[in-house]
Parts: sequence; C-alpha cells; structure tokens
Amino acid sequence: MTQDARDQEHANPSKPEIHDDRHEVGNEDLAAAFLRDTEVVEEALEDGKKIRRKGIYLLPNLFTTSALFSGFFAVVAGINGEFTSAAVAIFIAMVLDGLDGRVARMTNTQSAFGAEYDSLADMISFGMAPALVAFTWILQDIGKTGWVVAFLYVACAALRLARFNVQIGSTDKKWFIGLPSPSAAAVVAASVWTFHSFDADAFGFKLLMLVVVAAAGVLMVSNIRYYSFKDLDFKKPVPFVVLLAVVLGFVMISVEPSVMLLLLFGAYVLSGPIYAVMRKAKP
Repeated sequence: MTQDARDQEHANPSKPEIHDDRHEVGNEDLAAAFLRDTEVVEEALEDGKKIRRKGIYLLPNLFTTSALFSGFFAVVAGINGEFTSAAVAIFIAMVLDGLDGRVARMTNTQSAFGAEYDSLADMISFGMAPALVAFTWILQDIGKTGWVVAFLYVACAALRLARFNVQIGSTDKKWFIGLPSPSAAAVVAASVWTFHSFDADAFGFKLLMLVVVAAAGVLMVSNIRYYSFKDLDFKKPVPFVVLLAVVLGFVMISVEPSVMLLLLFGAYVLSGPIYAVMRKAKP
C-alpha cells in the first residue's frame, strides 16, 4: 500500500455506525407517562362485579362534542349579530343531545364520564347559549334588568342540571321534575328567531322576551312535572293516521319554522302548569 493510500485510510476510517437509542427511549417514556397521567379510569359494574375500566367510548362522546360545538357556535353567532343562525344552532344542539344518549344505550356504551360530559355540554348549549343570544339581541337594551334576568336563566339551568343528575334513578322516568333545559332553551331560541325575523324591536317585545327568559328559568327549577315521552315504544305498530300526522307536522314546520317551533315548544312549556292545575282541581 502506498503512503498516499495509507494517509487516506487514516483520514477516513471506516467505523461501524452506533445508534444512540437514549433519545428515542426518552420520548417513548414521555409519551407513555402522558398517556398514563391523562387516562380516564372509572369504576363500573359488569355482571354484578365492580371493575376498573380505562378509556372512554368514542361514538356517543362524538355526538356530545358536536352538541357542545353547536352551543358554542350559537354564542359566537349571537355576539356577531347573526341571531337566526344562533337559534338554529341551539336546535341542532338539541337534536344532537337527544342522539348521544340513545346511541350510548343502543351500543351499550354508557359510562359515568359520558354522563358528566353530557351535563357540562348541556350547560353551554342550553344554559349559556340561549341566555347570551337573548341578551345580545334585545335584553341588553333594558339595562341592568336584562342581564340580571339572563343570569337568572343561566343559574336556573345549572341548578336544574345538578338536580337532575342527583335524581337519576330515583324518580319516575315518565315525568321530568321541572322544565327540561333543552325545552327551555328551545322556547327562548324560537322566540329570538321569530321576533328577530319580524324585526320586532318595540319595547313591548323587550318586555315579552324578559318574561319568556325569566319564566323558562323559573320553570326549570320548579317542581312542576313535564311528560318525558320516555315510555313511548317506537317498536310497536301504530295506526296509519299517526304517521300521517307526523308528515303533516313536518310540512307545517317547514312552512314557517320559527313560528311553528315556537308554538310547539310554547305548548309544551305551558303543558306543565296546565297539568298541575288540573291535578289540583281533581277532588
């Protein structure tokens, strides 16, 4: 070997490559620690035995997250003055909220985490959103009374949801104790949608919205019973006229959605006090 070749070999020695896995191991440890620290662990009963279950069910929580997004969108739309979009978003949140529980029961994916998450999402969609939409549209013109009534609605919605959570399993499923928060939000949203569409900004409509929001809040924390429709069996055959009535209902709602939804949920809100008076009148 010549001197030049030896010098070149000395300058560029062929050494085996050594991989330092300490960085990768460190990253894996951090990821594993993050997953371990953020994992949801809850106790559940399966076949009469108490077990510890890790993780959450994705499908029902996706519906809950969609309902939460609709409620947040309603708040943003109300702030931007898009009150029709805000009202529609509240109704979309109402539909999604009704689906998450049914999906969980159909797929047997009920969990304590899902119940708590659903309650918190309801507080945004049916507590904060309707009050803020009503306030930014017309209640703020009344001054301090407007925001006090809006806060009354929010507080009553929180109390209603808290009471509902502690009464699960101890009350008759056929009835709700107090006006359900989705129905209260629906009547407020439908009122905003209807009156805003008609450019109803007179002082009389301001007082009317004040009464609607305050009454919806108080009815939520009342002891007035409302029919829950949970005892309806959709698997049984029904007369043909029932399906015809459903079709006619959809047609009527599509003609003037805001007015028909206001009449529909307004009738449901009034059904509770009317039924209570009828019960008192019975000997």
